[in-house]
Amino acid sequence: MSVYTLSIIFSILFLLVILDMVRRQKLKEQYSLLWILFGIVLFIISINVKLVEVVAAMLGVLYAPALIFLFGLLFCFVFILHLTMVISKLTDRVLRLSQAVAIMEQERKLEND
Repeated sequence: MSVYTLSIIFSILFLLVILDMVRRQKLKEQYSLLWILFGIVLFIISINVKLVEVVAAMLGVLYAPALIFLFGLLFCFVFILHLTMVISKLTDRVLRLSQAVAIMEQERKLEND
């Protein structure tokens, strides 16, 4: 089995696992879009290796597999940024919720006194 065949099989399995996780609601749709996009790109690269070589030549990259690592690294940066934005929103919501609960408890104590 060649590395290309293995890559195609891996990309198909990756997409199926992501879709199954979305179907079972183990992965929210908003997070799955990036993974599905990554899986599709991985599949396209797997079935068309010449595409990577052409894009590498267009960008002036001498070693085509280095372009794949570059795109993988950029994907990781984008995904980390996305997760940081989600965590920031959740932190704000938790802060507001805890403040609302504290105000409600204070009001309840004042009513009981």
